Amino acid sequence: MTTALMIEILTGDITKLEVDAIVNAANSTLLGGGGVDGAIHAAAGPLLHDYCRTLKGCRCGEAKLSPGFDVPARRIIHTVGPVWKDGTHYEAALLKACYRSSFELALQYQVRTIAFPAISTGAYGYPKQEAAEIAVAAMLEYQHRFEQIIACCFSERDAVLYRSTLQALRGG
Repeated sequence: MTTALMIEILTGDITKLEVDAIVNAANSTLLGGGGVDGAIHAAAGPLLHDYCRTLKGCRCGEAKLSPGFDVPARRIIHTVGPVWKDGTHYEAALLKACYRSSFELALQYQVRTIAFPAISTGAYGYPKQEAAEIAVAAMLEYQHRFEQIIACCFSERDAVLYRSTLQALRGG
């Protein structure tokens, strides 16, 4: 596959992005919830809920795929991130698995452009700095297999954190 054109850090609404796939920070039922999960379900429409019912849930660190329905993205990759406890319950390994599983599923379905939210950093309470380091490291690992990887942040403050993390991990 071609070299990534870029890893882009945006502040905005992931449900409005015109990419091959958006990633949903879902709960284990895949049937909708709060935060980005609720926003994606609302934007995609009721057919997403019906489709996700057929997926029969998802385990933490894994990913499942659905059509995009009423969002501009052709596909939605649903992944279940870890709930932060104290950092000693395999949270980092599980969050890394979310990104790896999502990227691998995307490759399986010939996704070229993909957008991620900040998985587990909302209601699941994952510390934002640590989560950004895991997310950006995964994006750098997979960047040569995609045309575009987007980190779609909820706030400009989060985007600044992602940009500084990207700069640091790139070595400059």
